[in-house]
Amino acid sequence: MGNRILVTGGCGMIGSNLVKRLVKEGNDVYVIDNLWRGKLEYLNDETGKPVIDLDTHFFNIDLSVGNECDRVVFNVDYVIHLADIVAGIDYVFGNQGELFRLNNLINTHVFNSVRKAGKDRVKGLIYVGTACSFPLTRQNSLDVVPLKEEELFPALPESAYGWSKLMGQIELGFLEKETGIPCCTLMFHNVYGSPCDYGERSQVIPALIRKAVNYPKEPFNVWGSGSQGRAFIHVDDIVEALCLALEKGWEHGYIQIGPSVCTSIKEIAETIVKISGKNIEIVYDTTKPEGDKARSADYTKAKTILGWEPKVALEDGLRQQYEWVKSQIEKSGCNQ
Repeated sequence: MGNRILVTGGCGMIGSNLVKRLVKEGNDVYVIDNLWRGKLEYLNDETGKPVIDLDTHFFNIDLSVGNECDRVVFNVDYVIHLADIVAGIDYVFGNQGELFRLNNLINTHVFNSVRKAGKDRVKGLIYVGTACSFPLTRQNSLDVVPLKEEELFPALPESAYGWSKLMGQIELGFLEKETGIPCCTLMFHNVYGSPCDYGERSQVIPALIRKAVNYPKEPFNVWGSGSQGRAFIHVDDIVEALCLALEKGWEHGYIQIGPSVCTSIKEIAETIVKISGKNIEIVYDTTKPEGDKARSADYTKAKTILGWEPKVALEDGLRQQYEWVKSQIEKSGCNQ
């Protein structure tokens, strides 16, 4: 018999892929999602059938409201907390106060439900942090030195999103000490893959893929100079890390999940154009924000503790996501 596992944000890109993997491995999986960005259809298998019983195992809950998730948390062995408010850079920097407020509420309510359930009920809690929580001073140069977990403090994230996720990590540490419930924080770098939001609130890769698919009806504009870079990691590698964490990630503090290579947005844009097979003019809009200059991960800790390292080649992952977005646009008959 498998474990009873709750995945918050289980209808998003990461969550839906994780749910399918956990179900396949014989676990009894419960999902909480308010469907702000996720979709129920993301939980469907190849035949179009949901991999969980939506009547008994899916809960449309707003986690920013207190006590709403008690009834689910009290019924599971493990909680994997993915849910948060995040979108593309324009949304993140245009809604910082509200985003900070909501993410702190979401985190503290989930943690409080786990606290009330207690160690006798909940065997472990995995929280997902972000590389955005690392200090701006370590991400404001194009001369990239891979980030290490011990560099997280003194804290100076650039965005409210990074601050809100960091507050979650700190609160989780207090919860672990207070209750004795084993905890794990995985700090993700820039995750891409499918299924995904590719509309107005989408992040850089799906947004650029959408523009390439729609070109020339939609211009292929890139926000910023294109020199800014990120450590892009495919969702399949992320799911593998989460499953490994369930097995052996407990009580090891913060663990980064991402590659040691920093890839520029310019390279991403050019690779997407190559995959499209179109003669696309790339326009860089330097009036738009581009966030942190560059970052990558020293994933030594993940490799040592979890036995994890990235496996999906970037171009292979981009090609897979391009085909998925293209199929969705063709299916809908219009832009999202």
